[in-house]
Amino acid sequence: MKLRKKLFSYFVILLMTVLVFGCSSNSSSSKEDKKKEETKPEVTTVGPDDGAKLDMWLFTDLHQQFYTEMLNRWNDQHPDKQIQIKFTVYPYADMHTKLTLAVQSGKGIPDLADVEISQFPNYLDGEVPWLKLNDYVEPYKADLVTSRLDAYAKGGNYYGVPTHVGAMVMYYNTEILQQNGIDYTQIKTWDDFTAAGEKLKEATNGEIYMTTVDTGGGDWLTLAMSEYGESWVKDPEHANVQLKSIENMLTMQQEWLEKGIAEVTPGGHIDCEEGYSTVVNGKVAAFPKAIWYMSRFTDYMPEMSGKFAIAPAPVFEEGQPRSNGAGGTGTVIYKDSKNAELAAEFMTWAKLSEEGGEQIWNILGFDPVNTKVWTNQAVTHNPENKYVKYFVNNPFDTLLEIQDEINLIKTVPITTTINEVFNLTTLNEILENGADVKEALKAAQEEIDFEQE
Repeated sequence: MKLRKKLFSYFVILLMTVLVFGCSSNSSSSKEDKKKEETKPEVTTVGPDDGAKLDMWLFTDLHQQFYTEMLNRWNDQHPDKQIQIKFTVYPYADMHTKLTLAVQSGKGIPDLADVEISQFPNYLDGEVPWLKLNDYVEPYKADLVTSRLDAYAKGGNYYGVPTHVGAMVMYYNTEILQQNGIDYTQIKTWDDFTAAGEKLKEATNGEIYMTTVDTGGGDWLTLAMSEYGESWVKDPEHANVQLKSIENMLTMQQEWLEKGIAEVTPGGHIDCEEGYSTVVNGKVAAFPKAIWYMSRFTDYMPEMSGKFAIAPAPVFEEGQPRSNGAGGTGTVIYKDSKNAELAAEFMTWAKLSEEGGEQIWNILGFDPVNTKVWTNQAVTHNPENKYVKYFVNNPFDTLLEIQDEINLIKTVPITTTINEVFNLTTLNEILENGADVKEALKAAQEEIDFEQE
């Protein structure tokens, strides 16, 4: 019975990936990923034949490029600890389905695997099959954004090695704002943001929106929760979505829509083809998204280079934290792997060391978990880096400003149900149909409570 329930929960996640985040492919997939779903998995072996053999599953080509670079560096620096890894890159859904079935059967579990953060709780139920990583993390811990470690923890033990922080920031179209007399650096609160939106509407006769609001994603809501220090899964056994933070954010967004300073995001969220088109066509002046969204600009919106700045998100009340970690991938090591300890030593070095953090930035364009990299200007202000070239200001200037304000909104099994209810029903009712916010949240709570019984 437990197996059936767990598999059902997993396939609900996959359904949500297609229905909610599927306006181009999914929220973290590129066109290449979509094309790849029609092909066989890609298999690449890296490292010497006499090295310790490891098998790794992952769902993104770009991550393999990073691991390959770090594996070559490891082997150069550790002649007595040579490693060979067979990388298998599956489509997102295929990899997580295959891993779920392997864990449930206890057969065919890879030595290492990348697990996307929304899927991670599905692999922590009952006896955890992954190696505890506390001792391997310890040498780097003083320099890490610990909320990212906590995202992959259970019972005080770390089971996943994070790839990035995923700090939430605001992206501002400075060209639009400057042309209409708005200084984004003076926007500190949501009241300031609303006032800027009203000014923009008047100056452009309502042709340009200050922002867009999402019906197919929860970034605005997790940001609001972070600002108020709340979480809808603070008690995983009794999720609560009737929070002050969520009510205030959705009420404010309804007011924006009524005033005509915002529109519902085409496609449901900004991370899809319709969303990119909205940005490229100059129809939206600002929106919140994680630092990793920078790659969407360079990959899909190159013509907007030199027009966007990155800044801390506004808050409801000055002094509130201005960010949270969004998205992510945690690498797990199978505890019964023949070379589990070596795999853990390598992977924590590759992703948590300063050297690894530099390559996470250089190759992946992510904000590394090791904050020593954040102050290394030779790396962060390299004039040849494509992100440094693209944006009006340096991304790390903003990251350093919010370094101590990046909260964790933890993902637990019931998060899947919450996302399903909000993305398929609640957000549409409130933002598209103008439903009473309190009543809509009450209905959502009742549905979630029913699922938890």
